[in-house]
Amino acid sequence: MDHMPNSPQKSGTTFFRTCFNGVNALSGVGILSIPYALAQGGWVSLLLLLLLAVICYYTGLLLQKCMDSNSLVKTYPDIGELAFGQKGRFIVATAMYLELYFAAINFLILEGDNMEKLFQKTEFNFAGLKIGGKQGFVLITSLIILPTTWLRSLSMLAYMALGGVLASLILMIAVLWAAMFNGVGFHAKGIAFNWKGIPTAASLYAFCFSGHSVFPTIYNSMQNPSKFSKVLLYCFAVCTLNYAFMAIVGYLMYGQDIKSQITLNLPNGKLSTNIAIYTTLINPLMKYALIVMPISNAIEEWFQFSKFRLFSILIRTILVISTTVVALSVPFFAEVVALTGSLLSSTATMVLPCLCYLKITKTYKTLGFHLIACAVIVVIGVMIAIFGTYSSLRNIAASL
Repeated sequence: MDHMPNSPQKSGTTFFRTCFNGVNALSGVGILSIPYALAQGGWVSLLLLLLLAVICYYTGLLLQKCMDSNSLVKTYPDIGELAFGQKGRFIVATAMYLELYFAAINFLILEGDNMEKLFQKTEFNFAGLKIGGKQGFVLITSLIILPTTWLRSLSMLAYMALGGVLASLILMIAVLWAAMFNGVGFHAKGIAFNWKGIPTAASLYAFCFSGHSVFPTIYNSMQNPSKFSKVLLYCFAVCTLNYAFMAIVGYLMYGQDIKSQITLNLPNGKLSTNIAIYTTLINPLMKYALIVMPISNAIEEWFQFSKFRLFSILIRTILVISTTVVALSVPFFAEVVALTGSLLSSTATMVLPCLCYLKITKTYKTLGFHLIACAVIVVIGVMIAIFGTYSSLRNIAASL
């Protein structure tokens, strides 16, 4: 008799709620820099956005197949371990935690940029030290965020962080409002294709679709896990349309003059601009603690400090301080996001799912669709990692 476990069927998240969680995992700060990505690659690079969406959807399905092969697999590092033992777990976990760490840095840079846009010509005097507006705002944000990272239970924050979907929606309405009613219009022509900007565009696009570290958690939380592929399809369709729409609208508004975050282009002093910026500012404040939590938990487990409350607070404080130092040293949003996308997102969303899948299912032994698809995706992922990382680091060095 085929024995089906009863308990998961009753509990767990509904189909709609799972879709919402999935869209939320994929809608992040990438939406701010997507028009800039389009400006880097030109109109033709929209095809690249679609290609990467299809690839990341496919690799998301591969992760599901890896999880189906063993009921003990609950997280992305578990998949790495199932495929390549402890080495695999270490590689997947490192890529995952570094991606989260970079995301935390991006949040702080974003806050500094947008606060400076809201409160222009602000300077801070601190104990005789003159601090520029942007740097001052990054420091203030860190101080506000710090206590939230000390909380052990983040259920309240998790609830607020679901505002990611809502934030994207409000942002789009505000941008459209600026175009239609604040005199910006859609007059920019843009360029058809810019070969030199493709590595940056690809890296930023890859960053937009990096939800793979959360997919196993979402899959395990489902009432009916057999519908996961459908959930994934809806999530990627909604997010791709969302990103493409924002990219096209932003590029038509500002063309090659688009800044690293579209909020920085919007006309000063307008209500729509303020709404867009405040919406942009709230999200990272809510999400920062959620993002660094897996990192601090991993460090605590590694050192077996989890029992000691004081060590826990110390580790989280050090994490906030270190991300703040990096955000102050390299305050270039698009470049840091591109670096995250090329170095980490392409690895975690393209290369690793394919390699783990081939190893776990032994598909590499027979020539077939999945083997060819995985080989092509690995090549694309590695190319984005190499060229994207090189161009991001070169841009950061040039900006310093």
